[in-house]
Amino acid sequence: MDVRKEGPPRNPHSSAQQPHLGSLSPFFLTCTTYFLLWIPEDPPSRVGALVKCLPVLSLVGLLRAGSGPGPGGGYSLRLQVALLLSALGDVFLIWPESFLYGALSFGLAQLLYACAFGFSPLRPGLLLPIVLASLPFSGLLLLHLPPDLVLPLSAYALALSTMLWRGLARGGSARWGALLFAASDCLLSWHTFVQPLAHGRLLIMATYYAAQLLITLSALQSPKLKTH
Repeated sequence: MDVRKEGPPRNPHSSAQQPHLGSLSPFFLTCTTYFLLWIPEDPPSRVGALVKCLPVLSLVGLLRAGSGPGPGGGYSLRLQVALLLSALGDVFLIWPESFLYGALSFGLAQLLYACAFGFSPLRPGLLLPIVLASLPFSGLLLLHLPPDLVLPLSAYALALSTMLWRGLARGGSARWGALLFAASDCLLSWHTFVQPLAHGRLLIMATYYAAQLLITLSALQSPKLKTH
């Protein structure tokens, strides 16, 4: 991937920063630890919550190390806050009684991702396939939801769809990150409320961590990669 762009070579913010493999090693190490320990199968604990959210927190560290006051600094900062909200949601979802707090944290993260991705180009034509894909799934899911979760999860689905729309419009790795995030949430919803999936946890968390990584990497891409 060509991450060069025009500008004075001495300006550290005139070119996108491509992370070295070493800078991504904390993320891959913490992901490996999570899957090796497989703590979600254990009773909820603070240790389990920490291990679950460490991969996302490592991405916050990656962005903090590469962010600055340049043109991309605001975008990176919004992603960092969204990642922190996601980590908070990860912690809440460890305990079933905190499910709504987790949904709220992730809903705010989705809205912040959408704002970070921006609304130019608008590309309203992307809304049609999103609606056509989400309405049948949401309708089926609603049949299996407890009544008290219908409104909160409908609001979350709207936030997720907005994030997906803006991620697709932005292009680059944000596009694939948004798609994987939506896929992970669909898998989670089906696994939790409709029917448990074979290897469900593995599929859910693998797509989730990959989504967060790809969205994070979008802060290190050249604006030229953005879809027009």
